[in-house]
Amino acid sequence: MSSVPRPEPREPKPALVFDDPLDQQSSDDTDGGWGDRPRTDGDSAADLKRFLDEKPPHHL
Repeated sequence: MSSVPRPEPREPKPALVFDDPLDQQSSDDTDGGWGDRPRTDGDSAADLKRFLDEKPPHHL
């Protein structure tokens, strides 16, 4: 009489999710763009500095 070892319990398979992935907001789907600076309301010196920083070199 031979004894057969019992198989180890298996991990349950992950459940399938049928949600629409486009309904969820991703980490890059926000209002903040690349390189956006914090908004300065009414600070004309900061606006001028930003304008001069972002001016293309051919507009010197």
